[in-house]
Amino acid sequence: MTTTHPDRSADPDQGQDRPELRRAIEELAGSGFLGVQLRVSDERGSWAGGAGVRERGGDAPALTDGHFRIGSSTKSFVATTVLLLVAEGRIGLDTPADHYLPELGLDHRITVRMLLQHTSGVFSHTGELLADGTVEPGVPWRGKDWVDLRFHTYRPEELVRLALSRAPRFAPGEGWSYSNTNYVLARLVIERATGRTFAEELRRLVLAPLGLTGTVAPGSSPELPEPHHHGYYRYRDGGQEHTVDVTRHDPSWVAAGGDMISTTQDLHTYFAALMSGRLLPAGLLAEMRTPEERAGYGLGLFAQDLGPAGGTIYHHNGATVGSAALMYGSADGSRVLTAGLNFVDDPEMSVAAGFQRAQQLLVGAVFGGEQAGPAGPTGSAG
Repeated sequence: MTTTHPDRSADPDQGQDRPELRRAIEELAGSGFLGVQLRVSDERGSWAGGAGVRERGGDAPALTDGHFRIGSSTKSFVATTVLLLVAEGRIGLDTPADHYLPELGLDHRITVRMLLQHTSGVFSHTGELLADGTVEPGVPWRGKDWVDLRFHTYRPEELVRLALSRAPRFAPGEGWSYSNTNYVLARLVIERATGRTFAEELRRLVLAPLGLTGTVAPGSSPELPEPHHHGYYRYRDGGQEHTVDVTRHDPSWVAAGGDMISTTQDLHTYFAALMSGRLLPAGLLAEMRTPEERAGYGLGLFAQDLGPAGGTIYHHNGATVGSAALMYGSADGSRVLTAGLNFVDDPEMSVAAGFQRAQQLLVGAVFGGEQAGPAGPTGSAG
């Protein structure tokens, strides 16, 4: 069953309709996503809508502003928190990370900036795809192993020590590799520099000033606030296929690499404020948006050139088990797209193609320009 409904309460223009957006989320809901939530603001005003259903086998229509796990969109919040502490003089962007975390034995050449830009060379604790095509595993995050451990709690230091027990991908500053461990380390730097938890600093610096009430840094809590869609995981064991509801699980396996929960409205408010310069001082926002040349990644943001018609947009999408987030904005924050997607995940990441299609379809509808394809990881580990 697929239902589509605009959220009229979110529209300044109560009579506004966006058939191209309705068609886009209908297509996504019909292509394998259980529930799709979309929120857009641009020169035509604001629009929010949902398509699909809230849970597998049910007929309750999709929400337009329910809670969902945002995966690696978390990294943007972590980076913004670090940069706000840089603005306060509490953290040095080019200070070696081991200045804050001497007990971990980090390479002294690794700076806080390198953590945020994925140029540290630190192995990702969720595993790495090596140059020869082989995968060197980290903590379990696929298949029956993850299902059996989905309520297990990992300490951040445990994840870091696992990563540091593996050979680095390259010398600090000499390459680019997307590593969830970089952001676990960034979280630990925040906590060591302030003497407060990341959740407390996130609330003080970002959530409270913007009035974001639906965003949570859950730590090891498996709970997802109501209302929400459900996410699922399908795997094979003993020759049989099983599908389990994984809406509740302990997200500490990915930690600050992708554990946060939010809503399309909160993501929208946050990203519009960030892009328009209302959160960070201009110099630090410019640093955040300056991409590393190999991957187009700034400090917790991807930059994507859509060509003359679309210009440069910024984003940080995320995917975790059974749930994904899209978060895009123009340079001035006048156009913003946020979305939550829920689905039935599996070890083969078969939803990845659909996730890429979702990015292309929605970005094309809102920002136009040349679609160069999605930037950034689409798997459940990021």
